[in-house]
Amino acid sequence: MKNLKVIQNPKVKEKFNSYPKHIREKLLHLRKLVIDTATAHDSITEIEETLKWGEPSYLVKKGSTIRMDWKIKKPDQYQLYFKCTSTLVSTFKEVYGDDFNYENNRAIIFKVEEKVPDKKIKECIKMALCYHDIKHLPLLGKLLK
Repeated sequence: MKNLKVIQNPKVKEKFNSYPKHIREKLLHLRKLVIDTATAHDSITEIEETLKWGEPSYLVKKGSTIRMDWKIKKPDQYQLYFKCTSTLVSTFKEVYGDDFNYENNRAIIFKVEEKVPDKKIKECIKMALCYHDIKHLPLLGKLLK
C-alpha cells in the first residue's frame, strides 16, 4: 500500500476530543474507514482533514467532501454527510436500499448501538472520494446488488 499524505488541521483532533467517549470511538472508526479507503485508491495521494461547519471533514482532489458529526439533539445517532447537491446519497439509496438509514439526500445515519457495515460504507466513501471522475456514470459506476 502506498503512503497517503494526510494534511491535518489540529482543530479536528480537538473536535474529536470534545465528543463523549463512546461517540468519539464511533467517529474515529468512520475516520479510519475514510483514510483507509483513500490509501487503497491508487490515484489519491493526499487527503485534507479539516473542519467544515464545525465538523470533521475530508477532501481530496476530484472528490466530494465527506463530513461526520454527532449532535446532542439526537444523542442516539451520528451521521456521515455528503454534499447534498451531488447524486451520492440518491445513488446509495438505489444501490443499498434499506441497508442504511438516510437523512434526505445528505447523510447516512448510524444508530449508536449498531455495528457499521464497513465494506458497504467504504464503497460509499470511495464513490465520494472519486465523485468528479464517476459522476457521469450510471449509479456512479456501481453495479446493483
